[in-house]
Amino acid sequence: MQLKIMPKKKRLPAGRVALILFLCQMISALEVPLDLVQPPTITQQSPKDYIIDPRENIVIQCEAKGKPPPSFSWTRNGTHFDIDKDPLVTMKPGSGTLTINIMSEGKAETYEGVYQCTARNERGAAISNNIVVRPSRSPLWTKEKLEPITLRNGQSLVLPCRPPLGLPPPIIFWMDNSFQRLPQSERVSQGLNGDLYFSNVLPEDTREDYICYARFNHTQTIQQKQPISVKVISAKPNRERPPTFLTPEGNTSNKEELRGNVLSLECIAEGLPTPVIYWIKEDGTLPTNRTFYRNFKKTLQIIQVSEADSGNYQCIAKNALGAIHHTISVTVKAAPYWILAPQNLVLSPGEDGSLICRANGNPKPRISWLSNGVPIEIAPDDPSRKIDGDTIIFSNVQERSSAVYQCNASNEYGYLLANAFVNVLAEPPRILTSANTLYQVIANRPALLDCAFFGSPLPTIEWFKGAKGSALRDDIYVLHENGTLEIPVAQKDSTGTYTCVARNKLGMAKNEVHLEIKDPTRIIKQPEYAVVQRGSTVSFECKVKHDHTLTLTITWLKDNGELPSDGRFTVDKDHLEVADVRDSDGGAYTCVANTTLDMVSASAVLSVVDVPNPPFDLELTDQLDKSVQLSWTPGDDNNNPIIKFIIEYEDAMHEAGLWHHQTEVPGMQTTAQLKLSPYVNYSFRVMAVNSLGRSLPSEPSEQYLTKAAEPDTNPMAVEGLGSEPDNLVITWKPLNGFESNGPGLQYKVSWRQKDGDDEWASVVVANVSKYIVSGTPTFVPYLIKVQALNDVGFAPEPAVVMGHSGEDLPMVAPGNVHVNVVNSTLAEVNWDPVPLKSIRGHLQGYRIYYWKAQEGSLKRNRRHIEKKILTFQGNKTHGMLPGLEPFSHYALNVRVVNGKGEGPASPDRVFNTPEGVPSAPSSLKIINPTLDSLTLEWDPPSRPNGILTEYTLKYQPINSTHELGPLVDLKIPANKTRWTLKNLNFSTRYKFYFYAQTAAGSGSQITEEAVTTVDEAMASRQVDIATQGWFIGLMCAVALLILILLIVCFIRRNKGGKYPVKEKEDAHADPEIQPMKEDDGTFGEYSDAEDHKPLKKGSRTPSDRTVKKEDSDDSLVDYGEGVNGQFNEDGSFIGQYSGKKEKEPAEGNESSEAPSPVNAMNSFV
Repeated sequence: MQLKIMPKKKRLPAGRVALILFLCQMISALEVPLDLVQPPTITQQSPKDYIIDPRENIVIQCEAKGKPPPSFSWTRNGTHFDIDKDPLVTMKPGSGTLTINIMSEGKAETYEGVYQCTARNERGAAISNNIVVRPSRSPLWTKEKLEPITLRNGQSLVLPCRPPLGLPPPIIFWMDNSFQRLPQSERVSQGLNGDLYFSNVLPEDTREDYICYARFNHTQTIQQKQPISVKVISAKPNRERPPTFLTPEGNTSNKEELRGNVLSLECIAEGLPTPVIYWIKEDGTLPTNRTFYRNFKKTLQIIQVSEADSGNYQCIAKNALGAIHHTISVTVKAAPYWILAPQNLVLSPGEDGSLICRANGNPKPRISWLSNGVPIEIAPDDPSRKIDGDTIIFSNVQERSSAVYQCNASNEYGYLLANAFVNVLAEPPRILTSANTLYQVIANRPALLDCAFFGSPLPTIEWFKGAKGSALRDDIYVLHENGTLEIPVAQKDSTGTYTCVARNKLGMAKNEVHLEIKDPTRIIKQPEYAVVQRGSTVSFECKVKHDHTLTLTITWLKDNGELPSDGRFTVDKDHLEVADVRDSDGGAYTCVANTTLDMVSASAVLSVVDVPNPPFDLELTDQLDKSVQLSWTPGDDNNNPIIKFIIEYEDAMHEAGLWHHQTEVPGMQTTAQLKLSPYVNYSFRVMAVNSLGRSLPSEPSEQYLTKAAEPDTNPMAVEGLGSEPDNLVITWKPLNGFESNGPGLQYKVSWRQKDGDDEWASVVVANVSKYIVSGTPTFVPYLIKVQALNDVGFAPEPAVVMGHSGEDLPMVAPGNVHVNVVNSTLAEVNWDPVPLKSIRGHLQGYRIYYWKAQEGSLKRNRRHIEKKILTFQGNKTHGMLPGLEPFSHYALNVRVVNGKGEGPASPDRVFNTPEGVPSAPSSLKIINPTLDSLTLEWDPPSRPNGILTEYTLKYQPINSTHELGPLVDLKIPANKTRWTLKNLNFSTRYKFYFYAQTAAGSGSQITEEAVTTVDEAMASRQVDIATQGWFIGLMCAVALLILILLIVCFIRRNKGGKYPVKEKEDAHADPEIQPMKEDDGTFGEYSDAEDHKPLKKGSRTPSDRTVKKEDSDDSLVDYGEGVNGQFNEDGSFIGQYSGKKEKEPAEGNESSEAPSPVNAMNSFV
């Protein structure tokens, strides 16, 4: 937590910082305020070893403070440097910094030397380090003629660089003419001296542009050496040899390094095969956190080296033929370094004090003192001081004792110079911290309240809380020497005002500061680890709770750096969304919540997964006739482990461009032993598979052609079937090119009769898939075998299969055919099987031909008879004939069937089917309706299925409420096609049910409806009444009476009276003037009870009053109340049609027409 000291009303964070802060504050407490007299102090100076750019002006820095302000002077190479005499040199006003203007004229080399700055006032003089000024140098390579280098394959080689000496030393690297860095490896690498080492050369090392470059960073220039030409003769490589060292030489060497630097040890060896380097430290271990290997382990580096790292280090070079080692003895020396540097000393008159200067080094440094820049031995004497080695002791100092002392610690590797003044002052206390500073601290963290002070003698410090509080003690608070008050764990009750009081013998000073305690910032919902596939979208959430009086800022980082400036990253309040995720998006995403006082963070890792990248670097080794080892390097698994590798092969000789599956291996395996077939030009490729899918295929491997061999297998699917009665067709599935195992693929086809004693007959045919043997007996079993062979030899003995020569038509018809009639539509046929020898082929089954025939005309018009066929598979001896027509005459015959076709037919057998129930009459028409009669006409059934015995007619009336009257049953002779019903009710609708009968029973029925006509006399009387004068006069009188009543009501209403006609009418509604139908307010019409569609008179009967069968599917259910009508098996109706009780006959005579005035009169008759 960084402390910020601000005026009141501004916020200042405070907290426990590293103790370095305390030390800094303690030092600053000893600093003298600039408004008080004090000796000079050097505040800024150029480095000891100051390398300048010769193309720019030289600036040598020297800044100092003091009261009075100090004056500055310089020495150069130990003598006074008079800057006034050199027009190119100027000194910055109020400063000692020099500027040498060499850009206008002059050379940098003129001003090379050792410079020292002195800052002086009345209290003393401070001096700077010796500043060695040197211009940087980047010289050119000396011209040299480089001869081409020619050597044999496998020899070692060192290409020297020898760069020019520059200041500072250049950085060396090797490139070609195209400015491309030359690849380096365990075999080829660059040494620390810049030379390029080859442990052994290969033909691909041949090139004419090995160029060493030197880059001088200080001047930003690059120099290059002349190209070196190397030619490697591609002969048989040299004999393998054990390692030897190219550098360093011999068995031992020495290395010296200074403390704090980087120790670099190098061993480069040559040999064949290329040696591997190992490092050990004798009698010790290498420091784990400071040891690094560079240049393919040829260089060992130890950073921040110390005296403890001295010792013997051993490098070991090893290959298959042996090992050698080299020992490097390391000595760590040390330039002087501080143990305790002298600090400024402020004393009041009469006080005592001391300056201590302690340093170490190897060898141990010598300590020398100076006073105001003069060796103390020749400096003016001061009775208050006493020198005791590395310490100067002061006692009873006075104002004249003020001075600046320099401590110099030096050995052969360097020096240290420190200025420390003694300032004798008498000053009352003063507090340097701003008054009323506001500190804001997070709860449960340390609070540091500053009280920077000065006084001489050194004041004592006390702290108080509140207006009348007592002094704060060490049991709860920590009081630091620099005046700071520490509250180790600040709580809410720590809030308040604190007072710092400084006292010495010359006076007292105090200062108030204020402390506020704030709630800590917390992340209440952290971003979560995410695994997403490439191309998808991912979101992270970071919910934060903080003190509402503080300003919160949320920042998202990726891998502790800024988010990529990419539109795919969207930050919205507490969310981060990444769209179209790429591989580079993987990493740690951190949510950083900042306030002015604290900061919290939470991180989540994003893993971007995808199918693996394809494997690469396929290599074939251990190449044998029937196997090879394939190895590969896996591609990136894209953060999803590889489960397995799939290996495929291509046969470039037989099936170029077609890849086949070879094998699969587990994901941790990168080699596979592959079984091969002879005479195949193999190429292989590998695909990696993880849980998301498979990679793209790798690049194909090199091709590998296996040697030819005899076939391993014989053709499959060998069959023998004849296409003609006198041949045998032998077929097989030929081997593919991959299975041929060599050139000249052929087949040896062999055959002989199964039941004979003949020898095998054989023939060798080309690469075909069929051979025909002619002149064979009809349908004889044969033994067959097909053997593959090529130019190398025969395949193993093939398996024997059985086949048959060609089939011929059967010779014999089935015998003893007889028929058993099961019912009017089903018959069973039986026969005796045909002997197998007479079938002359594979028995397929038996086939029945049957047809409907006229009695006594079986042989006439046979061509025009439609025959039906039923086939029965296998060796059946009976079969069923379904779907026969009743009361019909049939004939049939039976034939045996083999693979060639049908045999002769058996003699025809005839049979008759019994009677069945007839179909419905073809049509039913109702004609000539009269007042009390209806005439029915019909056509007989299209399929009588027997001899008709009679017709049955059933009918019943339908009244205006759709209810059915009593059912009348009437029998009609079979020879009739017309019938008249008499004594029917006039103007009445009837429904008719009509069907035919045979001896087997009743057939399907046909239905129809019709209406009798109206009584013309009654209609005439009704019309006359409606047109009589008295009737018209009566109607007019009624209308006049109603008009008078309306006028009377209107008059009484205007006088204030009320006549509740409407209420009375509502209470005593006349039922006779209500609509006849309550559901829709219309007059009742005959309609279907199911859908309530209006049905006008005769609407169910076509205009020609003819009803076809398909139009008469209505049943009595159509007119019911949901109760299904039932019929006996003979078609007679049983049960009541409706669920209601049967009405009186008079009710069934109601008309279904609308009640016109004429019909209204009828309704009262």
